Amino acid sequence: MATDENTSASQSKKIIIFVIIAVFSLWYAFDLNQYVSLQQIKELQQISGDYINQNKVFAMLVFFISYVTITGFSLPGAVLLTLLGGGLFGFGYGLLLISFASSIGATLAFLVSRYLLRDYVQNKFGARLDAINKGIEKEGNFYLFSLRLIPVFPFFLINILMGLTKISTRNFYLVSQIGMLAGTAVYVWAGTQLSEINSLSGIASPSLLSALVLLGIFPWIAKKGLAMFSERKRYEGWDKPKSFDRNMIVIGAGAGGLVSAYIAAAVKSKVTLVEKHRMGGDCLNTGCVPSKALIRSAHTIAEIGRADEFGIDAEIKSIDFAKVMGRIQNVIKTIEPHDSIARYSAMGVECLTAEAKIIDPWRVKIGDQTLTTKNIVIATGARPVVPAMPGLDLVPYLTSETLWQLTEQPERLLILGGGPIGCELAQSFARLGSTVTQVEMADKLLGREDDDAVAVVQAELLADGVTVLLGSKVEHFISENGQYSAVLSNGDSVVFDQVFLALGRQANIHGFGVEELGLGITDRGLIEINEFQQTSIPNIYAVGDVSGPYQLTHVAAHQAWFAAVNALFGSLKKFATDYRVIPAVTYTYPELARVGINESEAKQAGLVYQVTKYEIDDLDRAITDGETKGFVKVITAENSDKILGVTIVASHAGELLAEYTLAMKYKLGLNKVLGTIHPYPTMSEANKYVAGNWKRNNSPEKLLAWVEKFHRYMRKGKS
Repeated sequence: MATDENTSASQSKKIIIFVIIAVFSLWYAFDLNQYVSLQQIKELQQISGDYINQNKVFAMLVFFISYVTITGFSLPGAVLLTLLGGGLFGFGYGLLLISFASSIGATLAFLVSRYLLRDYVQNKFGARLDAINKGIEKEGNFYLFSLRLIPVFPFFLINILMGLTKISTRNFYLVSQIGMLAGTAVYVWAGTQLSEINSLSGIASPSLLSALVLLGIFPWIAKKGLAMFSERKRYEGWDKPKSFDRNMIVIGAGAGGLVSAYIAAAVKSKVTLVEKHRMGGDCLNTGCVPSKALIRSAHTIAEIGRADEFGIDAEIKSIDFAKVMGRIQNVIKTIEPHDSIARYSAMGVECLTAEAKIIDPWRVKIGDQTLTTKNIVIATGARPVVPAMPGLDLVPYLTSETLWQLTEQPERLLILGGGPIGCELAQSFARLGSTVTQVEMADKLLGREDDDAVAVVQAELLADGVTVLLGSKVEHFISENGQYSAVLSNGDSVVFDQVFLALGRQANIHGFGVEELGLGITDRGLIEINEFQQTSIPNIYAVGDVSGPYQLTHVAAHQAWFAAVNALFGSLKKFATDYRVIPAVTYTYPELARVGINESEAKQAGLVYQVTKYEIDDLDRAITDGETKGFVKVITAENSDKILGVTIVASHAGELLAEYTLAMKYKLGLNKVLGTIHPYPTMSEANKYVAGNWKRNNSPEKLLAWVEKFHRYMRKGKS
């Protein structure tokens, strides 16, 4: 049945295409363009006056059908027909006829485009059109209305392109009917003056030109007006202060909050930074810094274990876990001054240690005082997810917030979660000597990464002694006689001393006024923001883990620049946050670093692309260092050196990635990477060699054949 329907639809499309081609062929074969010239239109007006007076209804019907046909097939002449309508039927009847005829014809063209092309375009480019579809769904009516108001814009193109989107036919017709009315009125009125117009430039009389200019700027006036109306509605019920104590108040002193406050102070605004706990947020105190310090200790253990490989007689007599954890705290204390109250106070930031509560869009209660502010930046971060799991309250569990208080090493550690944090800590504790079992409910670790990259990392985890259980999850925990175990969905049971939860992070959106303000919250539990980092209340911004879309420290800092600049200078110019080039690193050994899209995402998006790979075991520096695991993989556009994405699995992959991040940011292709001198011997040469592989795979064979002939000729010598 489905096959019959597909065959019928295919035949229908072929018939429609045939009709369109036939109409266009006839139009140009019989040179029908000549009948929609200004001169022909004027002559038709002069000779048809008496006939129209005697047969007005019939003439109007013929004109209506002709207009619908021309606009429906996107044939040239609609503008001149509009002039003719005004000349033949006067302003009132002409406007009535053309208004409906143009909207009906436009809708026919819209439907034809949708029927013939939309499914193909959406299937082929669906991922790349996702943002456009969401935009059309959210603001499509206003966008179409704005386009329709500009009479010099090619309406036939709007009809075809809108047919490719998901805007409803009903909305398209109604918005077109209303939106085209003003422009149609101008041209119909011009048509009533047809006898005085000798060329299309004659339309540009002072009165008509003024009308066209007004129509051209009206969409922006309308948008501004709607924005003002919407803003008034959003702030309804709140009393805006006449003056303000601060230009900006920032809530949360993690990466996003610190950068927001720093920028605000740098441009000499008055800014207050509020943090209820510790400056530096999760990254300094419980995230990036302590985890990398732990990884360094674990890596040292692995290096000593390989000493014999380098001709060195060495052994590890013992590992002092308490000393390892003590070093981590010392590292935090060493970095702490970078994010301290003293440093930011010296920069001009007022730093307050207290709980903050947003009272209304301009007032924040901080401790026992209430300050007024022009803008608010929410940078409250996120916390580890602790799911409701049967028996979890009976067993000792750890999160990234509590792990760093350990003084005794767990002999048997169960880690739930196969993301970056889970993999990093599983490997580290295994290298420290714990018996580690890692459970991931998906069928692979690091689910967003390419299979070949994950395979390298997973192989090293297994080599380090980690037991990896995929496609499983904990059904419940058991505590019996001081022994703890987890029963898995596959029926296995894992005995452990501590369980570490690496199951994601949830945004901190409660307890400081978000609910009372009614800020928009996404289905992921994040504060909803627009492209300028604004929440549903325009003078309140959100950055970092609390708003997403990426929960990365460097992304929070990146967003903070846009939030601060838009908050302080948005009345003059606003900047949309640029997410085009976002690097990320998983700090296992070997590291897995990525920027842009990977091969899996390119396939899912239906892109036409090329993969170029270079194996690290071929690199001289990697061989000398004994660090030969991994590869560099570059995704480029087909027949182009344009870099779409890079995945690197290698020792210090995060450092190697920076060159590609820079190249993608400033649109430098692989030819530029190949033409850059890289010092020998370094790991960075891998980037040059993968560019060389791409060059060889894309060498101009025909040109080289001619070059070969040239050299053959030159070898013959001259007589």
